[in-house]
Amino acid sequence: MKSMNKLLATTFVILFASNAIADEIHPGKIKSETCAGCHAIPGYNNVYPTYKVPKLAGQHADYIVSALKAYRNKDRDHKTMHANAIGLSDQDINDIAQYFELLK
Repeated sequence: MKSMNKLLATTFVILFASNAIADEIHPGKIKSETCAGCHAIPGYNNVYPTYKVPKLAGQHADYIVSALKAYRNKDRDHKTMHANAIGLSDQDINDIAQYFELLK
């Protein structure tokens, strides 16, 4: 009986831990690592053209989707953003946008 209880307890712990780990790994987290290089630095200014880099954490996902698609299609002018967005699929863009919307 003790062995069965240990087995059940161990199984429960493994299942709980794997769900907790899965919750922490949002598909947009890995895809947005390049974005965080600039957009996660408080008060960061771009070198050229010079402007304050906007904070993306907490931004509405629809706005980020719209902006990234515009950069990807070169409808918005910024060479660094073009280079970063050109290789993103629609799914990548949606994952990144959803991830940043979750952040504060």
